[in-house]
Amino acid sequence: MAGSININVRMNMTNQTQKRTPKDSKVIRILLITTALIFFVLILLIPLISVFAKAFEQGAGVYYAAISDPAALKAIELTLSTIAIVVPVNTAFGLIAAWTVAKFKFKGKNLLVTIIDLPFAISPVVAGLIFVLLFSTSHGLLGPLLNAWGLKVIFAPPGIILATLFVTLPFVARELIPLMEAQGTAEEEAALTLGASGFKTFRLITLPNIKWALLYGVMLTAARAAGEFGAVSVVSGHIRGLTNTVPLHVEILYNEYKFSAAFAVASLLTVIAIINLIIKNISDWKIKQQAKA
Repeated sequence: MAGSININVRMNMTNQTQKRTPKDSKVIRILLITTALIFFVLILLIPLISVFAKAFEQGAGVYYAAISDPAALKAIELTLSTIAIVVPVNTAFGLIAAWTVAKFKFKGKNLLVTIIDLPFAISPVVAGLIFVLLFSTSHGLLGPLLNAWGLKVIFAPPGIILATLFVTLPFVARELIPLMEAQGTAEEEAALTLGASGFKTFRLITLPNIKWALLYGVMLTAARAAGEFGAVSVVSGHIRGLTNTVPLHVEILYNEYKFSAAFAVASLLTVIAIINLIIKNISDWKIKQQAKA
């Protein structure tokens, strides 16, 4: 008797739960979506609009003058030059590292993954200080050697490139490793069995499977290289027209109370961020389409 009562009670509770679940889940879903939208508007959308509103606050003439100022053009040129060097180098490293980690088993694999993740664990400012301690011509560990060769790294573009290389090192590899691990090695092994060379296998099999994740990793690297502040600030010396990148130039303009000019130059970085988000969404969609195929 007691057992049948317990069964009836459980059945009633289950029925009540099933009746409440659709409504409850709908309310929870609406609350979560509303919270996410509010967070998106407050944290992302309003600041994004504010950047362009402040940039054009004094008119298009002031905006154009700010981004065409010789110091701004030098900062843009240095930033683009840094991106042009950093992105290919870290793309090549990311491809090699991801291929090695995802496709092979070897001793020291965990150590390699740790090294890849190291820039995520170290503050960019600390990374900049490390480069100063290594390459400063006055008190750096390699200072005497650099002086003998007549090379200048710190407070010069090479230091900016080295610092940016370090902070952007993980992005391509970290986008590719999970995808390549999920894809496995069956297709590559089949191609090698049929007589394809390693490079041909990579070009015809591996690369088409990872191209969208690779594109997003490259864009992340470029965006971080363009917007890096901490490490670059330490090694650059803030020499206007020589070692100022776009973020450093924005800081100088803001500290000089040239707010419209600062936001005008900052809007260039915002455009890069928007392009990055668009490419991310395209990449995610393409990767999902590949997974379904």
